[in-house]
Formats: sequence, C-alpha cells, structure tokens
Amino acid sequence: MIPRLMSTQHPDNVYMPFFASSPAMGGEDEVTEAFYAFNVLGIEEQMWDFEGKEVDEFVVKKLFERYGHFFRHRRLGGEFRLTPRVPNPSVEKAEAKLLLETLEAIPRSADYARIFYGEETAPIFEVILPMATSPHELNRVYELYRHYIAGKQYKRVYDIKLHEWIGEFYPEEISVIPLFETKEAILGAAGVVAEYLRGKEFEHQRVFLARSDPAMNYGLISAVLYDKKALFDLQELEERTGVEMYPIIGVGGAPFRGHFTPRNVDAVLEEYPSAQTYTVQSSFKYDNPMKEVMKAVERVKSRERSRANPVPGEVLSTLKKYEERYSRELKALVPYIRETAKYVPSRRRRKLHIGIFGYSREVNGSALPRAIKFTASLYSLGIPPELLGLDALSEKELEFLSEHYHSLYNDVEFAFRYFNPMAVERFPFLKSIAEMARDYERDEAHGEITSRILGGDLDEALIVEAAGIRGFLG
Repeated sequence: MIPRLMSTQHPDNVYMPFFASSPAMGGEDEVTEAFYAFNVLGIEEQMWDFEGKEVDEFVVKKLFERYGHFFRHRRLGGEFRLTPRVPNPSVEKAEAKLLLETLEAIPRSADYARIFYGEETAPIFEVILPMATSPHELNRVYELYRHYIAGKQYKRVYDIKLHEWIGEFYPEEISVIPLFETKEAILGAAGVVAEYLRGKEFEHQRVFLARSDPAMNYGLISAVLYDKKALFDLQELEERTGVEMYPIIGVGGAPFRGHFTPRNVDAVLEEYPSAQTYTVQSSFKYDNPMKEVMKAVERVKSRERSRANPVPGEVLSTLKKYEERYSRELKALVPYIRETAKYVPSRRRRKLHIGIFGYSREVNGSALPRAIKFTASLYSLGIPPELLGLDALSEKELEFLSEHYHSLYNDVEFAFRYFNPMAVERFPFLKSIAEMARDYERDEAHGEITSRILGGDLDEALIVEAAGIRGFLG
C-alpha cells in the first residue's frame, strides 16, 4: 500500500490546532499531530522531519504507549506509515551526524513494534533524503544503513557478536526516497533514479519532487512545468525498467507552492495525474473546517492515478525569458522580503537555517527566508509571488503554456485578488502587473491591510489577519 497522502510538518498554517500547547508546535504536539492525521483525518502517512527541526526520536514508542488500542488494530508500518526526512550530509554539514542518529532509531523503533505486536515488524522502513542531486548520495544512505547500522549486528564485541548481546537489528535494509529540489535535479531525476536502481532488485521506488523551492528559484510557471516534465520522465523510466515508480509531489496551500487546499484538490489531481502521493501541509489541516478536510482527504484517496503527459521542449524554452524577468524582479524585492519575514510568525520550532550551525537557502546569490515565510512576506506586501515574471510573457505565450499547466489562469486569478496597486509606488517595475490586475477582482479587506504594511506598519498581527483572509500563511 503506497499512501495517497502524506501529512507533513510544513508550517504554512494561520491558525493553530486545538491540541497545540503553544503558538509554535513541536515535541509532544507533533506526536499528537501524527495520531490526529491517522485517526481523525484518515491520512495514511506522516513525514517525521529531522531536516531543520527538533523532533522527538521516540515517536514510535510514544504512539504505542498513548494510542495502543488504535495501533493494535491498524498497524504502524502497514496501514499507516511514519517516514523520516533526514539531513543531507552533502549540504547540512553541522547536522551531518544527525543522519546516523536518525538511522540508528529505525531498528530501535522495530524493537518497540516487536514487543507491541508480538512479531517482527518495521514501523519505519524508508527515509526521505532532501536536496538530492546524484545517485551517489542515495547509495551512501542505502549502504550506510545496510552495512553500518543493521550490518554491524554481525560484528564481534569482545567475546560476543553484537546481535547476540543487544538483539537483532531489523529491518536489514531500508528504501531511500530522493527529494529533488533544483531545476537540474528535477529535470535529471529519472537519470539519477535509474543509476541508483542499477544492480538492485526493487519492485518499486518512491521519488519526491519539490514544488516550493523550485518556485522560489525559478518562478511559479517553471516550477509546475519542471515537475510535470520529471513526472513524465519517471513514467518512461518505469516502462523501461519494470520498476514501479510512485512519485510524491510536495504541494502547499498557496498557488505558488501548489494550491493544494480542500477546495482545490480536484484541480491539483488533474494537474499532476501520475503522482501517487500528495503532501498535506499544516494549512490544509488547520485553516479549514475539519469536515471539509476529511471530505477532501477521502476524495483524493478515492481517485486513482492516471498517466503523465509529455512536456515538449518548446515549452521549456519559452520559460527562459520568464525566469530572467522573475529573477530580476525578485532581486529588487529581496531586502523587503527579508525585513517583512521578521514579523511572520513561526508555527513550528525549527533549527536556524542561517547562522553558525545552519545553512542558507539562496536564490540567485541572495540568502532568503524559507519558502513559507518568503511567500507570506510577499503576500503581506500585496505582491503575490505568482505574479513575478508574468509580464515577460505575451498572451499568446501564456495560452500556449496553459495547454500544459492547466490551472495557470486559475492560479493567476487567485493571486491577482491579493495584488495591491499601491505596491507600484515603491516598486515601479510592477507597473505592467498593475495594468494586468485591472482585469481581476480584488479583495478589498486584504488590500487595506497590505496598504498599511506597505506604508511601514510592519506588525505580526496585521500579517496574520491578512493570512486569515486568503486562507494560508505562506
């Protein structure tokens, strides 16, 4: 059973869930959240995010202890999955050894499951490797677990083999899910996966395609079309190798980050029909009525996958001038994004990504906030990021691109609702966007708040109020 939905800890929510003990979730709240996703919402998988977050390594033990009756009848590792996202040592040097700790927790979790279920079972048996760029990175994680985590059980310690002393290590191997985040990595995803599969006898492979970071780096339209090209390439790889591909698409609430909301799930399913798994981020879960969320979850689970469509080369070549314009406009906005981001509330307890123990996410050489605060900052300034670079394309080109990015006009219409023409006074290069905006209806209440923010009234309460109107933080 490959899940159709994966609950994640992405902090794009305006409102906090009823079980949260503080305005920034973490620790015990996230253990409760995993159970809430499984039991109440019916989501089959929970990402457990060690990349950039302080999370509980004993989550499996705590789930069994607190919700034993539920998991006795609905197996963790069977009907429901817990999937860690681990640090990538190639990028996150300060957190590199956390990879070892995370992998070490897998057999320990299996020990808890063996005691709980009375038989050998693995509640965790795969991990997500972010910022993947090569098959070597995937093979390192795969072999690290196989030889140095599970494999060390056969090593002798003084007068006894390790497994005879402290018990067997199970599972003996794990699956590694690459998360591709850059243009080069996404467009080369099928090639990387093909090389990783060489010499292995896997029946299937999951592959994770990012949506938020590509949008930050190259603009909304490019992010969608690059992912769709990768989905088609993975489909072809499946046909060549016979190894079933199960793509995961990392969609958030804002159109810039995927437009995956309870009201828009059908459009997203049609946009990425060959994706097996869609991420259910915090805004989806907590900024909408529970009944709507549950109905949307069931709608996704009841829909079967279909085939990916090809993305012709001329589509990708059309994106060059769009990306150049997006990059130029974004560069002018960087100082304002950074300043506004200071007032965007944090909904999860995260480690710093910029600083002595962190790494920075850079766009065109400029360090920027993470995608959620980036998106929230631009919306708070009345400049939805979906609109940047749009004026580089003619109407004819937009129509051509919309043949392959089916929700293009719908997503742009949503963004124009929150564009504030006052932004042109500070950023004259937005004049052509403002002219385009005349054809679209505006949200006046949102506009009044963003006018105050543009006027220098940077305040967390205003940012949250505006977010409540549009239905997501960032």
